[in-house]
Amino acid sequence: MSGTDSIDTIVDEVRKGVRTAHQVLDHYLERAERLNPALNAFYEIHQEEAREQADSIDSRLRAGAAPGRLCGVPIALKDLIDQAGQVTTAGSAFYRHRAKESATVVRRLEAEGAVIMGRTVLHEFAFGFSSENPWFGPVRNPWNLRLSPGGSSGGSAVAVAAGMAPAGIGTDTGGSVRVPAALCGLVGLKVTHGAIPLTGVFPLAGSLDTVGPMAKTVRDARVLFRVMSGYDPRDPWSTPSPAGADRIDRLQGLRIGVPSDWLSAVPTSAMVRDSFGLFCEDLSDLGAEVEVIEESGLKPGPLLQMVPAAEAAAVHRRWFADPDKPYGPDLEIRLGAAMEVPVDRYTEAMRWRAGVKNAAAKIFDDFDLLVTPAVGHAAKTIGEDTIEINGQPLFYREVLNGYSALVNMIGCPALALPTNRPGSPPPAIQLLAPWWGEEALLDVGTLFEQTGLIGFTPPPPLPELPA
Repeated sequence: MSGTDSIDTIVDEVRKGVRTAHQVLDHYLERAERLNPALNAFYEIHQEEAREQADSIDSRLRAGAAPGRLCGVPIALKDLIDQAGQVTTAGSAFYRHRAKESATVVRRLEAEGAVIMGRTVLHEFAFGFSSENPWFGPVRNPWNLRLSPGGSSGGSAVAVAAGMAPAGIGTDTGGSVRVPAALCGLVGLKVTHGAIPLTGVFPLAGSLDTVGPMAKTVRDARVLFRVMSGYDPRDPWSTPSPAGADRIDRLQGLRIGVPSDWLSAVPTSAMVRDSFGLFCEDLSDLGAEVEVIEESGLKPGPLLQMVPAAEAAAVHRRWFADPDKPYGPDLEIRLGAAMEVPVDRYTEAMRWRAGVKNAAAKIFDDFDLLVTPAVGHAAKTIGEDTIEINGQPLFYREVLNGYSALVNMIGCPALALPTNRPGSPPPAIQLLAPWWGEEALLDVGTLFEQTGLIGFTPPPPLPELPA
């Protein structure tokens, strides 16, 4: 047994009795207990409750019950998502919600035999991209303990990349699944807004929030997506998916656009630009039609931050002035500015957002997919607020979410994938598909895996924790 088991391997072996769900869980619990002090991926590991879940699965299998699509698969759950009987902290100093019932996604995962093994550390209230939490400590990247894993779902990404869990669940409001996936060398799926229910998930910005999987393979991400997706009438953001989604079975002739205005607008290191260019050349060599697109309406702009800021302010206004409900320095500044966003500025931002969606729709009339880098640079040092790009220090959020946040404005699905290029972690790319195109997106990701363009590379063995 290893820390790189696929979901299929675990389910098949538990179903056939090669391993019990209890044995699988014990392996990952042991690894998590051993590695978590260095990485701080888990806020809480549920040894007793998870073993009860695993034993229940084993008992049902012995009684002849159907195994379920996630039979015996341990899951690392972001501490923003309710699980019955557990306390959701949202990574904060004061929010402590003992859930009476599980979020819809958790109920769906457990119904298919998944075992929730613990709650993972995140950026405070999910409003940031470093996972350097002032109350729970920084999450550390297994590729380099001095580096951030990105955020806000940093703990879930680290748990999977370090082999402490075979799969993780995060949320993505501006890149919070895709950014940590890219910085940790994983597959991360941001779904169409409304495709996976938000019932029981603490909100950041409801019109942008999504739940999504992080995994080592596209196939694992697909299984998790299929289990979690589907309409939930209790969630006002949930939307029934249209029937007959397109599928893609070959790269030959696939039309893939490279949005030049977007790439020019995002601070991007020379290494990322070079590796992205080589990836596009590889795509062309495999028969895809890769074409540079000029579309000035599809790029980040100064109004982008107004939407999540105004919506986050609406969530936190009831607590923000209360001295007994402290926020960390980073969030206090960011939410303080958010509280000052006027309604007319938010309305202006929503008009801009509509233009971005229309620009994307126009491009998708002519192209099957879009491709960009996943992040502008994959290394952010813990404790430093800037990332140097071509000799210029820039605020880290500009670099980490320049390619991801715009996707949430559009609302379409996107997939972060680790390439086969050298790097620690390997550089990642982002694919975008039209709305409700998750299956086609995952089809192409699978084809990339089969041709060797992308694939998971395990991080090196952990060194000692830095002083």
